[in-house]
Parts: sequence; structure tokens; C-alpha cells
Amino acid sequence: MTVPTNQSATDPSLVSFVLSEDWEVSLHLDTLPLMAAIVAVTIAWFLAKWWMGRRFPQFEIDTTEFGFGDHKVSFKPNNVDRQIAYSIWVELSTRKVGLPIDLNDDVIAEIYDSWYAFFGVTRELIKDIPVSKLRHDSTGTIINLSIEVLNEGLRPHLTKWQARFRHWYDHQMSTKNDVCPQDVQTNFPEFEQLSSDLLEVNRRLQNYRKRMYQLVTGKQVVAGD
Repeated sequence: MTVPTNQSATDPSLVSFVLSEDWEVSLHLDTLPLMAAIVAVTIAWFLAKWWMGRRFPQFEIDTTEFGFGDHKVSFKPNNVDRQIAYSIWVELSTRKVGLPIDLNDDVIAEIYDSWYAFFGVTRELIKDIPVSKLRHDSTGTIINLSIEVLNEGLRPHLTKWQARFRHWYDHQMSTKNDVCPQDVQTNFPEFEQLSSDLLEVNRRLQNYRKRMYQLVTGKQVVAGD
């Protein structure tokens, strides 16, 4: 069988093999359609990257807001990150952790109970994140930030004050009847130092709650929220 040595001008093939009568094989490329395909793929890639950039814009967190570090963390959150941030935001918004504290009404022992519960919930939340998700730099950033908030935001205050205050407070409450806990706690010998440190931690945790809200919604938090 004889194979034609010339391709028709209307042959639509991008790539063709030609076998001559002396059994020589040659490869022919139709460069124009091939270049058009490359251009189309390149444009599609840039459009996809642009769309993902709009959907997941750069998010920046200043660690000084939370009382540790003096650097800024920038990343592009994905839907997994937003789900993590949402879970943390719910915990911060429903406990005496990320909400404003008023020591005229709030009881310090109950605040410490809430902080301790937040530790446990956050640990479980982090443990439940699939290991495969940690390959994403942004997800790792959210997790590391959460761990730092626990270890460098809450833990130093609890380590310094919780045991000392509880020991004193429990003794006071056991020896007095018909007393208001809020009045009793103000008699703690180092109440001014404890309350100042506690309110500063509370301020940082409020900032953390606001930043998680911004990460979830992409909206700025208005004053008073």
C-alpha cells in the first residue's frame, strides 16, 4: 500500500506523520492551531488565578493585636480556613473569652472556668482537622495562630494568677455567708495587678474574635461589636 507524501491543505490535523515511498517518516505540526490552543490555556490559567484571588483575597494579621510577637502574617484563606475561623469565632462569642469583661458584674472564678473550657474546645477543634489539610500554608497559619493565642495569650495569665486567686477565693467564700462574689474578689490582696492583667488579656482576645469574624465574612467589625 502506498502512503501519500503530501497532506491536503485542508487537513485539520494538528500533528501528522507522513511515510514516504522510501519508508522515511516525517512529523508535521500545524503551528497556528497549536499556538492558539497554548494561548487559550494560558488565558484560562490567568483567569482562574485572578478569580481565585478575588474569591480568596490576601488576609493579614498583626500578631501584636494578640499580645505576642511583633510581626504580620499574610496568607490567602480558603474555605477550610474560614470554617476553622468560624468555629473559633463561635466559641469566642459565646463564652467569657472574647466578650468584654466587667469586673463589677463578672466573677473572676467563672471567667477562669470559661477560659479553661475554651482551651479544651480549641484543642479538640485543632485535633479534628485532617492532616491532609495542614499541607495548605494558610490552614497551618490559622492553626499555629490559634495555638499561640492559647499558649502565649491565655496561659501566662492563668499560670501566674489562677491557682493563687482560686485558693484565696475558695477560702473566703467558705468562711463567709450571704456575701456577693463580686465584692469578695475585690478584696484579693493583689486585685489591682490581677484585674489589670486579666482585662489586657481580654482586650487581646476581643481583637482575636474580631479578626476571626473578618476572616469568615470579609467584613470589617464596627465599633461596639
